[in-house]
Amino acid sequence: MKRNTITRRRFLMSSAAGLAAAGCAASVRKTTLARSGYKSPNEKLNIAGVGVGGKGHSDVIQCGGENIVALCDVDWRQSKGCFERFPDAKKYKDFRVMLDECPEIDAVTVSTPDHMHAIVAMRCIERGKHVYVQKPLTHTVYEARALRLAARKYGVATQMGNQGASTSMFREVSEMVWAGLIGDVVETHTWTDRPTGWWPQGIPGPLPEQPVPDELNWDLWLGSAPVRPYNGGYCPFVWRGWWDFGSGALGDIACHALSPVVKALCLEYPVSVECTHQKDVNDQTYPTESIIHYEFPARPGFPPLDLYWYDGKLKPKLPPGVRTDRKLLDVGSGTMFVGTKGLIIMNGALHKNVLVIDGDVVDDYKHPDPIIPREPSIPAGEGEDADQMHKINWILSCKTGSVASSNFEHAGPLTEFVQMGNISLRYPYEKLEWDGPSMRFTNKEEANRYVTKHYRKGFELHG
Repeated sequence: MKRNTITRRRFLMSSAAGLAAAGCAASVRKTTLARSGYKSPNEKLNIAGVGVGGKGHSDVIQCGGENIVALCDVDWRQSKGCFERFPDAKKYKDFRVMLDECPEIDAVTVSTPDHMHAIVAMRCIERGKHVYVQKPLTHTVYEARALRLAARKYGVATQMGNQGASTSMFREVSEMVWAGLIGDVVETHTWTDRPTGWWPQGIPGPLPEQPVPDELNWDLWLGSAPVRPYNGGYCPFVWRGWWDFGSGALGDIACHALSPVVKALCLEYPVSVECTHQKDVNDQTYPTESIIHYEFPARPGFPPLDLYWYDGKLKPKLPPGVRTDRKLLDVGSGTMFVGTKGLIIMNGALHKNVLVIDGDVVDDYKHPDPIIPREPSIPAGEGEDADQMHKINWILSCKTGSVASSNFEHAGPLTEFVQMGNISLRYPYEKLEWDGPSMRFTNKEEANRYVTKHYRKGFELHG
C-alpha cells in the first residue's frame, strides 16, 4: 500500500478525531439503544430547540419531520417566527426549566451564542438527550474536550452544525488526498473574508447601557458570561465579535473550512500555534484581520503539516509555477491543500475541488473510488440542501446509532485547535507550544488561563 493511500478498511479503523469516530461506533450504538430508547427510522423523535431565532429557527425547521415538542429562547422577539411555525410546542425562556418539565424530549438542537453551547449541550447529554450543536461546538478548548468525553460516556448521538461535512465535495477531497493525487500534503491554507461586512470586531471598549427590550431576559442571555449592561450591539447577531460571547471569524468559519482538512489528514492535536499577523486586537473584541500558523506532527501515513489560517479578506498566494487565468482563490472562504505533487483547491463558489498538477488545472482527472459513504440527493456544496441533509444524518444517528458525519469525536478535536488559535490572538508573534493530551501550553503558563473560563453561578459546566 502506498504511504498516503487509505483503503476502505483503513478508513473504518483510522483516527477517531480525523475520521468521525468510526472506531467507537459499536459502543455508541449500544449505549444509544440502551439509554435513549430505540426508535426505528420510521418512528419520530421528540425534538426540542434551544435558541430558535435566526439560524436556530432554520435548525428546528429542518427537523420538522419529527415531533417538535418544546422551544426555548431568551428573546421572544427573535423567536416569534419559530413559535408561530410550531404552535403546539411548549415554550420556554430558561432551558433548565424546559429540561426539568419535558422528560419526553429525545433530542435537542442548540443554536445559542457560542458562550452557552457547552453549558446547554452538557445538561442535555447528562440526561441522555441527543444533541445537534451549532458551530463552533464550544467557546473554550476545555469545553470541547469535556463534551467529547461526555458524549462517549452517555452514548448519545451528536453532530456539530458544520453542514459541509455532509456534502460530497467535502468527502471527495479526503479521497483525493488518500489516493495520492497530490503526493504528501505538507501545507494547507484556509481563508475567509469574515468578519468584514458581517459583524464588527476591533471595538476597544464596552458599549453604553441601553434599556433592555421587554421580550428579552438579559440575565439569561448573558448566561455563563460576566455581567455587563445591555446594548443592542451585543445581540441578537453581533455577539460573534466579542470575546465574552463569540469566537470571531475563526470560530465562525474554521469549523466549516477546516473540517475536511482534519478528516483528510487525520489531525488531532497540533504541537504549536502562532499568530503571525493581526490588526485591531483588544481585550473586548477579536481583531479585524489575522493570520495563524499551526504545526502538526507526523501521523501514521502522513508527514508533519503546516496549517495556515487567514481572515479579514487576507488570503494566501498560489505557489510559484501555477499557470491559469482562473481566479482559483477568488472566493470568500476556501481551502488549499499543498502536496509534493500538486494542489487541491476547495472552491465553494464552483461547488468543486480543483486539481492542479505541474502548474496546470486538470479538469479530466479520474476521480478516486468513493470510500466515505455519500448522503442521498446532496448537490455538492449547495448550502440549504447540505444543511437539511446534515440534520437527517444526525436524526438517523439518533434513531439507529449510526456514526454522524461531524459527531463530537470529529468536532471536538477540531474545535479544540480552533479555540487554541483564538488564544494565540492574545499573544501575537509568540509561538505557543502545546501538549494536546494534557491540554496545556508548555512554554507560556499565562496562556493556560484561557484554556477554560469562569462560569457564573447557575450556569456552570457540568460533567
